[in-house]
Amino acid sequence: MGLINKNKIELMAPAGNFESLQAALDNGADSVYFGVEQLNMRARASINFTIDDLKEISKRCKAKSVRTYLTLNTIIYDHDLTIVKTLINKAKEADISAIIVMDQAVIAMARAAGMEVHISTQINITNFETLKFYAMFADTIVLSRELSLRQVKKITQQIEKEQVKGPSGRLIEIEIFGHGALCMAVSGKCYMSLHTYNSSANRGACKQNCRKKYTVIDQESGIEMEIDNEYIMSPKDLCTIDILDQVADAGIKVLKIEGRGRAPEYVAKVIKAYREAIDSIADANFNKDKVIVWMQELGKVYNRGFWNGYYLGQKLGEWSKGSGSHATQKKVYIGKGVHYFPKAKIGEFKIEAYDISIGDTILITGPTTGAKEMKITEMFVNDKKGEKAQRGDSLTFPLDFRIRPSDKLYKIVATENVAEKI
Repeated sequence: MGLINKNKIELMAPAGNFESLQAALDNGADSVYFGVEQLNMRARASINFTIDDLKEISKRCKAKSVRTYLTLNTIIYDHDLTIVKTLINKAKEADISAIIVMDQAVIAMARAAGMEVHISTQINITNFETLKFYAMFADTIVLSRELSLRQVKKITQQIEKEQVKGPSGRLIEIEIFGHGALCMAVSGKCYMSLHTYNSSANRGACKQNCRKKYTVIDQESGIEMEIDNEYIMSPKDLCTIDILDQVADAGIKVLKIEGRGRAPEYVAKVIKAYREAIDSIADANFNKDKVIVWMQELGKVYNRGFWNGYYLGQKLGEWSKGSGSHATQKKVYIGKGVHYFPKAKIGEFKIEAYDISIGDTILITGPTTGAKEMKITEMFVNDKKGEKAQRGDSLTFPLDFRIRPSDKLYKIVATENVAEKI
């Protein structure tokens, strides 16, 4: 809801901490979603914000006209209801834009508090009649991840035809996932982690069973088979940037980027690429050459390989061929921030690990800095002009933004043997 340009898709970014939040804001997100405390689907995958962070989140986002969405979309038990009510009231006080929900009790509480409600994909809405039911309570609805774009388009056309409106009086907006991790379970409802580790994925505590390699045993003969080159329960990551024109044609209003457990440079790189792609569609200059560049950029950060999910009507079968990331780049910790000289626009860092040289690509991250990537073109080592800094050295170089002692300095390097992983 609340797009500045109604001809554009709203780009929704993940925020697992303040570094990622700032990275989203700096790279063109229209909205951000985040969890507070433990009642969200990434309770273990990210640091998570606290109740006291809500006002700061709201303040930063309002300064850039970015909407804020609090996720309260786990299974809720009776003993959770008190904290749920507290979270909703605090979100209302902080002027958070909306709450993403699954549980009907949470829907009722949010509506009673006067909060805008968004329906989570966990509810698994796959048809128009179900959508109409939830339209009584919510203004934005996330459809099931298993639908094709043809099915999505049919639903958005029906919304327009029948003028289905939410509590705000505006037409229901449809949100879908556009990029990030996919789960083998229907709309993320998985019980493997609960059965094997007594750690419920539906309470935000997934142990990632599906990302492991397995051996299949024939119980009759005892013959063991190792599944060759495929992690048969670990899908490749969803990527829609190459079919974003078709996604836009389906009539969706919000494109959600998965990744609250990812690093801030992931958020920066992915949001920047999709921002450019969405703007290109709006400006009628979306083309294959741009897609190639965007795909290369997306490949630099965490991914398990890419496919288009179910959107083109494909059957599930795009499995990851290895554990972990297939990213073409990785970051190596170099040191930490010391001081910023605003008049000279120079940042000072203490080198604590590996060396760094002129020509290296660096990444600076921090709660206020976000994730800034650049190339070193000149440097001073221990107050003398130099070309290389090593462990123990004091490094200074020009920066057009303020750094702080909480900031970390990394060097970006190519991932070794990446071709073998993909």
